Amino acid sequence: MISVVARMLHVHPQTLRMYEREGFVRPTRTNRQRLYSESDVERIGLILRLTREMGVNKAGVEIILRMRERIEGLQNEMARMMEHLEREFRDDFETRIRQMFFSGESPKKGNGSDEEE
Repeated sequence: MISVVARMLHVHPQTLRMYEREGFVRPTRTNRQRLYSESDVERIGLILRLTREMGVNKAGVEIILRMRERIEGLQNEMARMMEHLEREFRDDFETRIRQMFFSGESPKKGNGSDEEE
């Protein structure tokens, strides 16, 4: 609820409404009440630190928040790529170990392709 979050963060409820109008936060609504998630509260805390402690204006806050979202998106994409590479590496390693121990062959050298060097 807006009054609870306003008290928690020591701001006027109108400030929270303004942040919502500016698109900085998007609380969910239930029966005309704003419900702020933990993520929303953390985001508002960041906005307050930027504006109060660092003197960043609304335009600067918008840019910083967009950049932060972009960075988080890239980090998530990178994590997915790393999981994929780790899975491929693990599968390749397991295949080579099976070949070595169960077929009596030595594993093929190289970059994991079937071509000989």
